[in-house]
Amino acid sequence: MLPEEASGRLKEIYDDIIEKRGKLADVHKIQSLRPESIIKHMDLYLEIMFSKSELSRSERELMAVVVSVNNGCEYCILHHSEALNHYWKDHDRIELFVSDFGNAALNEREKLLCDFAKKLTCSPGQFNNDSSVNKLKEKGLNDSAILDATLVVSYFNFVNRVVLALGVETNDVERQGYKF
Repeated sequence: MLPEEASGRLKEIYDDIIEKRGKLADVHKIQSLRPESIIKHMDLYLEIMFSKSELSRSERELMAVVVSVNNGCEYCILHHSEALNHYWKDHDRIELFVSDFGNAALNEREKLLCDFAKKLTCSPGQFNNDSSVNKLKEKGLNDSAILDATLVVSYFNFVNRVVLALGVETNDVERQGYKF
């Protein structure tokens, strides 16, 4: 439901999100039949992506893009590459990263976080025997940072599936104008 059509509790929720984030994303509009789920979704998003963490905001957006690319979720790729570019300020680097993160100019920690995100997204069943967690620890990430990375990856796998299942689409206007 569009914000101008909303009333009652849904309008309150929409207004609150617009105040916090600058605008209302289509991923939230698609949940209008369950207004309280929008609140829970937004709370989870803000906690995972904006709370204090050993991971920087750009590292979290980096993993969001990797998950979304591997799931083929164009909506989240566009939204979160836009967010990542808020930190990188380099559209060419973003384009290369989206097309092939393995060849993008990343530091070792970023590469390990991207590998972690890809492996947990593409092969969750084999992850228990994977060395990705140990590699992150060897690079200096503590248990809290590894938990945060796992939460980011898991959250975006969830959101990608909601977006893909319900056919949420994006465009240049819709994906811009958010508070990062």
